[in-house]
Amino acid sequence: MTRTAEKIDALVREDSSMAAALEAIREAADRNGGEVQWADVSDDLTSGQWGRLIEKGVLVDGDDGFEIADREAFDRALDGDGDGGGAAADIDIDEEASSWSQWDKLAGVGALLLMPGYWFDSIRNVVGNTLDLALGPLDAALPFYAVILSVALITGLYSSLLQANLMNPEIMGKYQERMKAVQEEQKELRQEKKEAEERGASEAEIERLENEIERAREEQMEAMADNLGMFKEQFRPMVWIMLFTIPMFLWMYWKMYGGISGEMVVIPLAGEVSWGDRLQGFIPVWLFWYFLCSMACNQLIRKALDIDMSPS
Repeated sequence: MTRTAEKIDALVREDSSMAAALEAIREAADRNGGEVQWADVSDDLTSGQWGRLIEKGVLVDGDDGFEIADREAFDRALDGDGDGGGAAADIDIDEEASSWSQWDKLAGVGALLLMPGYWFDSIRNVVGNTLDLALGPLDAALPFYAVILSVALITGLYSSLLQANLMNPEIMGKYQERMKAVQEEQKELRQEKKEAEERGASEAEIERLENEIERAREEQMEAMADNLGMFKEQFRPMVWIMLFTIPMFLWMYWKMYGGISGEMVVIPLAGEVSWGDRLQGFIPVWLFWYFLCSMACNQLIRKALDIDMSPS
């Protein structure tokens, strides 16, 4: 439910006659083009009920009188369609859309099987020799710094395309929207409780608000647990990117062992170094150069293809 529907439910629980008053307001609003004035409903509800509706924000200022803050939620609450949830219930997330296919799982297994190649020469040699059939001509035609630039361009292209096709920004946005809705609901309930205490509200109303806050807290915990779907959505293209990128890294690593490591090169931020050197004692020069090229290529590719992966 939205906050308007929750407020209406709370008002009806406090005062059973409020349901008839709300129905009278709806009928008056329908007659008057969406707005209602006190004179239109004074025979159907008390001034106290009218004041509570304004105080709770169910009725807000209109052009000539008052109008219902959220007509859709108002109707759902009165018609009995608003039960069964809190602030996040209106945000529909298709959990199946975040599930991995059999191919996604196989890609993840393949990436894991390739990772030991960083530590075992036998795996690295097999991958290096195999990939050299495709990248060898490129290596023969270009200096190694240009080869790494080409590899960064290739990996940036398929990484951007995989993310654009396998990750759904709309679902990501819904997960974030649901968490934000729950947090906003808790904030409003705490403020409502504070105002109720300041005006000396009854113990029953204070207890009701405390129960609502506890319910919102439980809903937040459930939303945090459900955010596993957002993690799966984010990581899904990553397994494919790793499946294709790890062999590229193993090939460059293999080339280092093939005699390239002693060659000198001048690169930004490092000056004249050899490919086998380590910057700051731990970053390999070839890896540093790859990341510089990769960051630049990714930005250019995303701009050129108009790829925006921010949640929507």
